Amino acid sequence: MKTLLRIDASARRTDNDKPSYNSISKSLAQLFCDHWQAQNNLSEFIYRDLGDQAPPAITQDWIAAVFTPEEHQSTEQQRLLALSDCLIDELQRADIILISTPMYNYGMPAALKAWFDQVIRINRTFSFDLKRGDFPLRPILSGKKLVLVYSCGEFGFGEEGIRAGMNHLGPHIKTPGRDPTLN
Repeated sequence: MKTLLRIDASARRTDNDKPSYNSISKSLAQLFCDHWQAQNNLSEFIYRDLGDQAPPAITQDWIAAVFTPEEHQSTEQQRLLALSDCLIDELQRADIILISTPMYNYGMPAALKAWFDQVIRINRTFSFDLKRGDFPLRPILSGKKLVLVYSCGEFGFGEEGIRAGMNHLGPHIKTPGRDPTLN
């Protein structure tokens, strides 16, 4: 039995009156989910629509809360980290992580960046120790499969495309995807 976590980052819905306004990335993600679920035993499906409910950007107070030992956190610090804890719990339960996103202004939507900022967190998804030398990060979460579905309004953003150098979405997402916290 497997758990699939689907994260949609498009601000567009899939039920617009004009189909040309529908989210292509969400539609592709639904096709993936339908196919995957037909082929696999699914124990749990977790869905998060960042376009509908974007996580907040991190703040100085949020960062201070992250670096405060849990037993010393104030009620306010615990409140600031509650969503982050929930998002990380979703990651922990997932075997497959499906991220669907459009390319906005040659990069990822702000909501998806905010999600990454909330889940890539010291002592929850990775540990850090300078005694490890050039590679001080160590994963706490591992064994996850990352599937990335993304759409672009133009052509040529693939690795060999004429706009490959302008594609900051794919490389940006693939970097945290290769980060040991998600591998």
